[in-house]
Amino acid sequence: MYFWYKFFTYLFYPISPIYLFFRKWKKKEHSERYKEKMSSIKIQREKGFLMWFHVASVGEAMSILPLIEHFEKEKNVNTILITTVTLSSAKVLGKKFISNKKIVHQFLPLDINYFIEKFLKHWRPNISIFIDSEIWPNLIIKIKEKNIPLLLVNARITEKSFKRWNLVKNFSKKVFGKIDLCIASNTESENFLKNLGAKNIKNYGNLKFAKSKLDSNKKLNVDFLSKIKNRKIWCAASTHPSEEIFCANVHKIIKGNHKNVLSIIIPRHVERSYKILEILKKENLKVLLHDQLDQLNDDIDVLIVNKYGETLKFYQKAKCVFLGKSLIESLKNDSGQNPLEAARMGCKIFHGPYTSNFNEVYKFLNLLKISQEINSPEVLGKLITEELSIEKVIDQDVVKKIENYGANTLNNVLNEINVYISNSR
Repeated sequence: MYFWYKFFTYLFYPISPIYLFFRKWKKKEHSERYKEKMSSIKIQREKGFLMWFHVASVGEAMSILPLIEHFEKEKNVNTILITTVTLSSAKVLGKKFISNKKIVHQFLPLDINYFIEKFLKHWRPNISIFIDSEIWPNLIIKIKEKNIPLLLVNARITEKSFKRWNLVKNFSKKVFGKIDLCIASNTESENFLKNLGAKNIKNYGNLKFAKSKLDSNKKLNVDFLSKIKNRKIWCAASTHPSEEIFCANVHKIIKGNHKNVLSIIIPRHVERSYKILEILKKENLKVLLHDQLDQLNDDIDVLIVNKYGETLKFYQKAKCVFLGKSLIESLKNDSGQNPLEAARMGCKIFHGPYTSNFNEVYKFLNLLKISQEINSPEVLGKLITEELSIEKVIDQDVVKKIENYGANTLNNVLNEINVYISNSR
C-alpha cells in the first residue's frame, strides 16, 4: 500500500504548484508564503539544537503553548520551529510569537518526498514532535530514515480515522510503527494506537488541560466594558454552520426575560463572519461585527467576533458558554470543541449531544457539575435565562482542580520529551 501512496504523491508533484496557486486564489493559502508548502524556505537555520513542533490547526496550536513556554526558556534549546497547515493557526501563532527570535514559523510542505527531503535538509531538526492526529506517511518515514526522534504528543485518533487506517493494516503498522513515542490524549486513542501498530504508548490525559501563561493577562478594553456594564452576556463559541441559527433562537427566548441580553457569537472560522451577519439579520436581529465596536449600543442583539485570539477576553464577562460543533449529526464522529478555557474562566458550559473529540474532558467537567448537554433552543434558552438571573461567581475550587490536572499532565509530557532531548545531544 505504501508503494501506491508514494506513487500517487509522485504523480501529484508536477501539478502541486497549480494546486497551491488555485488554493491561494481561493484565499485558502497565504498570498505570499504558500510556496513554503513546496519547501521554498527563506529563513536560515541557526546553529545549535532545534526542536520541531508540528500542529495542524488552531486548537492544536493552542494546546502546545505551555510546551513552547517551557522550552523557550531552556538554554540548551536554540531554536523552536513550529509548522502548521492552516492559515488560521499561522495567524494565531504569528501574533503570539512575532517578537520572539527563538521561535520560527513555517508552513508544512506537502507530503511529497522531494519537498520533504528539501525541508529536512534545510532545518535538520534534532527532535520532531507532532501534535494530535497529524500523520503524514512520507514525512514520517523520511524522518526515521534520518534517525530523528519522532514523538506523537496528545495523540488523538477518532473512530472514523481508526476505521480508515484499519482498512490498510499493514500500511498503518509501517507508519505508526515508526513513531518512537505516542502520548495519547485519551483511553480510546490509546487503544486505537495499539491496534494500528504503535509500539511505545503512554497516556497522561489531555494536554489541553494545561494552562498557557500567554493568555492569562488578556483584558477587554475599558470603552467596551463601559458599553456592556448593564448587559447580560453569554457566548456561543466555535460555532459551525447551522449552529448560529440555533443560537439566534436561543437569544430570542432569553430576551423574553432579559431585555438587556447581549449574545456573543465566536465562529470557529472567522472568515464566515460576514455570512453569519447576513443570516442573523434575516432573523430580525440587530447584529454587529467585532471590528465595529465603536458602534455598539444597547439595541444590539448579537456581537459576532471576526478576529482570532479574542475568545478568552469574552469568557471573562460571560456567565454561560455554548460550545459548538456539537449539534451537527453529520460531524458526530469528529465533533466537539475544547471547553477548558471557558471552564477556567468560571463559565457554565453547555453543549450538544456530539462531543466525540472531548468525551473524557466533558466527563471530568460533568463530575465538577459545570457542564450540561442540551438538544434544543428551548432547553438552552431556559437554562441560560436562569443562569443570567444570578451574578457570575468563579468557583476557585473547580478552577484549582482543572489546573492541577493540567499541571500534572504537562509535567509528565515534559519529562517524556526531556528524555529524548537528552538522548539527542
